[in-house]
Amino acid sequence: MSSTALEEREVVVTPRRGLGVVLAAVGIPTFMVTLDNLVVTNALPVIKSELGASLSDLQWFVNAYTLAFAALLLTAAAIGDRLGRRRIFLAGIVLFTLASAACALATEPWMLTGARAIQGLGAAAVMPLSLTLLAGAVPERLRSAAIGVWGGISGLGVAVGPVVGGAVVDGLNWQWIFWLNVPIGAIAVLLAARVLTESRGTAQRLDLVGLVLATSGVLSVVWGVVHGADDGWTSAGVLGALIAGAVLLAAFIGWERRTPAPMLPLRLFAVRSFSVVNVVAFTFAVGVFGAVFLLAQFFQVVQGYTPFQSGVRTLPWTAAPLVVAPIAGLIVDRVGPRTLIVAGQALLAIALGWIALITTATTQYGDLVVPFVLAGVGMGLTFAPSASVVMDSASDADRGVASGTNNTIREVGVAMGVAVLASVFASAGSYESPTQYAAGLVPAVWTGAAVVAAGTLVALLLPGRRSAVRSTV
Repeated sequence: MSSTALEEREVVVTPRRGLGVVLAAVGIPTFMVTLDNLVVTNALPVIKSELGASLSDLQWFVNAYTLAFAALLLTAAAIGDRLGRRRIFLAGIVLFTLASAACALATEPWMLTGARAIQGLGAAAVMPLSLTLLAGAVPERLRSAAIGVWGGISGLGVAVGPVVGGAVVDGLNWQWIFWLNVPIGAIAVLLAARVLTESRGTAQRLDLVGLVLATSGVLSVVWGVVHGADDGWTSAGVLGALIAGAVLLAAFIGWERRTPAPMLPLRLFAVRSFSVVNVVAFTFAVGVFGAVFLLAQFFQVVQGYTPFQSGVRTLPWTAAPLVVAPIAGLIVDRVGPRTLIVAGQALLAIALGWIALITTATTQYGDLVVPFVLAGVGMGLTFAPSASVVMDSASDADRGVASGTNNTIREVGVAMGVAVLASVFASAGSYESPTQYAAGLVPAVWTGAAVVAAGTLVALLLPGRRSAVRSTV
């Protein structure tokens, strides 16, 4: 066997390492890192009180994780292709686990923000490589079903994040949200080390200039949006950050066009389906996760529920993807990704608009159940078909960077969504009373609904049949 063939070899499912075991090896770490996207949401009011945190601090507790996650996804995927995907995957789990312990030990807002950022760096090595390892570990005929299960696992992390966070805060304290990752991380390392075999992609030079430009640009824009409501949108600091971010991102695109080894190969976007699904991933994340950041606190701040009670009340939304995502993965070949993704985004836009329409300081929980279910079904229809489009849009050699690109765009969307919707909230309301909180929540959720509705229209540009995904330019 040639050296090139050795470098390109993929994990192979054998009778000793069946599909279920491989799914567990990549699924447990995936669950852990997706859980931590939202696990703090129902703990935010408690953390706000215990650490004396401001609204900006609360946003950074979420955004430090998502921005670090987004910034290193593509670089981590490239390092995995060069040094070994399994090796970097394991290193990511270890770093995430250690950072979780640091989060639990934080006693000041800046300490928690810093530890969350390190968590995000570890997650960046886990998420894209988990899907790449899985895609290479299963036969073509089982790939859609396996990706559907992977999407369900990702959805499970999203679903139980608020509930787990709330239960732990009620039963123990908020620090245990992060302590729980330590034994899970240890188990995940042992299982992945035993089950997965090494694979590599095409080794290429690391694009460190692109990494610095992209990270600095996104961070500047998010910083400006986070501080815009408090400091004023025309203040020197905010305006300077927004302008600097735009310039840095423009420089990033220019650099990626010229460098022979880009972090983000712009040629991937020549495939229409890849471009469209990434736009939809961004609008989805902005609208949905920005709304969830505020809605997760609504039940505590406005209705006086405990963190666990609040988490349970989000389950009609967050648990629905557990059922819907695997089904969507099974039927995507039959009905095509466009039908599922458009339907999912439309349901999400309707649900968010419905929530914004009926929300007041006296809204009863029963009034929110139906739109919560619609939102959950919409999320479930989005996860697996989107992942399938990403995988089918790229060649085998490009799957790692394609997955990393999609995850990067989605995580940047999460950070932008939290920043933008929280700024809308701060412009119209506050935490001072239930009435003030509801007054800020309503325009913020309307904003999220509008963004997701725009993504629904963009999703109509996806190819109707999966067989046409990669050939559509």
